Amino acid sequence: MSLPNLITLLRLFLVPIFVVAFYLPYSWAQILAIIIFAFAAFTDWLDGFLARTLSQTSKLGAFLDPVADKVVVAIALVLLVSESPLPYIELAAAIIIAREIVISALREWMAELGKRGNIAVSFVAKIKTTCQLISILMLLVSRPDSIFYYAWIELGGYALLVISAILTLWTMFVYIRAAWPEFIATGK
Repeated sequence: MSLPNLITLLRLFLVPIFVVAFYLPYSWAQILAIIIFAFAAFTDWLDGFLARTLSQTSKLGAFLDPVADKVVVAIALVLLVSESPLPYIELAAAIIIAREIVISALREWMAELGKRGNIAVSFVAKIKTTCQLISILMLLVSRPDSIFYYAWIELGGYALLVISAILTLWTMFVYIRAAWPEFIATGK
């Protein structure tokens, strides 16, 4: 097991700990949840960087990394939506989660056709992911009854989440457009 894959597995292992910290009724638990999410977000970058730098890319890592990313983001969004007083945050979260499911299925289907490279991760998708992670971190910091609450952090997090949802739709359109010839060819 390579170091990048271990880091990816650690990110998955942190998810249930994050959920517990999110719901614990202690003031330090919110800080712990923020730290866990921030660390998980950092490992999203770190595992890929190490895999490329150490020449330890693998098929397992190519599978696990996006799964871990999507699980961390989806769980954090569901938790934030469950207690958010912000209007329409559910819509942004639903768009993001639905896109991740659709694109994961699309990538799997394209891989079965031997054409996964046709829908490789784009630069805009990396910006989308960065916006998502920062927005979630800002929304975690500014949870209701938070000792860190500032309206500008909450609104900034919400604005970034909306931008993420827009970028999510854009990248989904780009990926589906790239796969469209395969849809046509296999649908005949």
